[in-house]
Amino acid sequence: MASARLNVVDEFMGYLKDPESAIAVAVIKVLTGVIQHSEASTMMEMESALQDAASQLKAAAAANSPADNKNIATHSTSAQSLSSISVTAGCQLFLRYVTRCFLEFDDFDQCKSQLIDRGKLFAETSSTSRKRIVDFGHNFVRDGMVVLTHGASRVVTKVLLQAAKSKHFSVVVTEGRPNGAGYKTAELLSNAGIPTTVIVDAAMGYYMERVSMVIVGAEGVVENGGIVNKVGTFSCAMIAHAMKKPFYVAAESYKFARLYPLNQHDFPHSRRTDESVVSMLAPSCTCDPELVLPSHPLLTAGSPACDYTPPQYISLLFTDLGVLTPSAVSDELIKLYQ
Repeated sequence: MASARLNVVDEFMGYLKDPESAIAVAVIKVLTGVIQHSEASTMMEMESALQDAASQLKAAAAANSPADNKNIATHSTSAQSLSSISVTAGCQLFLRYVTRCFLEFDDFDQCKSQLIDRGKLFAETSSTSRKRIVDFGHNFVRDGMVVLTHGASRVVTKVLLQAAKSKHFSVVVTEGRPNGAGYKTAELLSNAGIPTTVIVDAAMGYYMERVSMVIVGAEGVVENGGIVNKVGTFSCAMIAHAMKKPFYVAAESYKFARLYPLNQHDFPHSRRTDESVVSMLAPSCTCDPELVLPSHPLLTAGSPACDYTPPQYISLLFTDLGVLTPSAVSDELIKLYQ
């Protein structure tokens, strides 16, 4: 069993070495592989094996320390941070389909074959999901706009790159402390000829008055239409709301999760040790190379990976299912999981 556990997590981390691989898609590839290699002879045994694999993936995500993790491609949604909520969403979606498939097919071998085919198809169509989002989202960017984005999101970057093919605008990118996720986004955009300014996260309020719109990605979209994303997103959304700036979210439907957070602690978090936080607060992402956190028994470092942004701060969500209001998310979740 220990070997099986290691293989599931290692395979998952291997998929994430691809910079284009989304966490939820990697989850589904791993679970599809579990079905392919399973020696189960009944649906109950198969479901048990999948539940065990899903538990391993969730535990690996929850215990992940970004500072120690060298396997995740830098330009992922959380830039070297393994998102617990993305893992949870991927597991929920696939396991729900497994249950539905078990009810539809009486023959075990036929059901197994169907699950493998659908798992492979899902992974193949994930890139199509991003293309649909780009097609919807780039139309919201107009000539002369100043667009602000926070962190590193593949789909947001693609939206902006597509918009730049026919429009002239500039982008403000937050640096995305503590791991500097925004630097990679800024590099990609500036290399494509888009005027880009990198700002410290604390300057969002200062720059917001000159911003035309905000667009961010999401690690998870929850039942009420709110999102879980890189820490600082909630602050960004509140500032945009106060200054009456549209706040858009670009997210694939496989990130929709059956979660209903009531506060900032009521969703799956990656646990970080003080040591990993201190290492990310090192000079590589600071303006002052002499700035180092002093050591003291009463001094601790705190840096959550994500925060929760309630739906009232979100204008629209660009998804592969269409452009949705936050209130429409619950309806789409019902369709996905029914």
